[in-house]
Amino acid sequence: MKLTDEQLLELESKRSFYFFWEEANSDKESPGFGLIVDRAPGDASMCSVASVGFGLTALMIGVEREWISRSQGYERALGTLNTLLEHAEQVNGFFYHFLDMRTAKRYRDCEVSVIDTAIALCGAIAAGEYFGCDVREQAQRLYERIDWNWYRDPETNQFYMGYAPERGFFGRWDLYAEQFMMYFLAAASPTHPVDPSMFYDFGRQYGTYGSNPPFIYTWLGSLFAFQFSHAWFDLRGMVDRNNIDWWENSVVATRVNRDYCIANQTVFRTFGPDAWGLTACDGPTGYSGRYGVAPSGRDSANDQHVPDGTVPPAGAAGSIPFMPQEVISALRNYYENYPQLWGQYGFKDSYNLDATPAWFADDVIGIDKGITLLMIENYRSRLVWNYFMKNRYVQEGLMKCEIREKQHS
Repeated sequence: MKLTDEQLLELESKRSFYFFWEEANSDKESPGFGLIVDRAPGDASMCSVASVGFGLTALMIGVEREWISRSQGYERALGTLNTLLEHAEQVNGFFYHFLDMRTAKRYRDCEVSVIDTAIALCGAIAAGEYFGCDVREQAQRLYERIDWNWYRDPETNQFYMGYAPERGFFGRWDLYAEQFMMYFLAAASPTHPVDPSMFYDFGRQYGTYGSNPPFIYTWLGSLFAFQFSHAWFDLRGMVDRNNIDWWENSVVATRVNRDYCIANQTVFRTFGPDAWGLTACDGPTGYSGRYGVAPSGRDSANDQHVPDGTVPPAGAAGSIPFMPQEVISALRNYYENYPQLWGQYGFKDSYNLDATPAWFADDVIGIDKGITLLMIENYRSRLVWNYFMKNRYVQEGLMKCEIREKQHS
């Protein structure tokens, strides 16, 4: 029997939720209680801190949808935050990108990550607003511990890209990508606030594609960068001091991504009007952060995106609030026509009909299941936005960065 749109979204959401519920460390005696794997099936010892941030947010969705009880959600949220506060290895409040699932210590030689810490903090704040009580208090402690100024390059007034004890700081967040949340959270920090001018001191490159209006694009043209911050920050109808509507910017970026796939369906047979959403994901030769569309690179040189026919369902799914009908149509195509793409946790990471033979991912990836789950829920009920946006520091961060309601003439 054919699923309705609502049934399809419910099914994918529920399966995505169970990734975060079942692939977490559920041993209450373990220092890693609540940590969530980066991918499944995969290295069962590797936790992604960003997965944890999405997973903390997933708990409110699980409770509201009655997939778990409120007490189950509260217990998992509180335990996870205790792990992050008491056991997870960190430097000046910033977590390592990956942690050992059992010990919560640094995984191999990975970097200390500002973006993954910010995603974890968004999840903590969301859970704190929803569950209240001790969960809110622990989320506040997590926030207060982060020394944002330490991660800032004073010469450029930009955040460094990464830090490792062996090599110090490296790279910078010098262009627009998924990092919005960092400026808003850092500007409103109760203990270590940065100057809100940081939000205006990263580069903004304008480009166009087809008949779409100019928009601020990302280095790799990858769609997740236009989605991640919007999973928590509800910027609909808002503009910054330069009158840039970042929500509308993501709508245009989503349309461009789809248009690119339609225009290139003769080049890559995976692509089409219902197979689009190029973003970082697994491919036939491994994980690639360079799956994206034009424009990309410096001054629209279009030399940074490297498509090979791989399409991830999460690419479209994470844009469902931006283009609902086109996204639902794509999800229906994946569900009805590619049974190899469906598994225990819903859509697997990606597929590629241009590979020989046609290739289908084995794994699901936490951040891809996370953006899918959160954005579908925001589209259906605005749940995450409604709770997260209540937070006083979230409101303060937006105000300090001069994000305001659009004036209608």
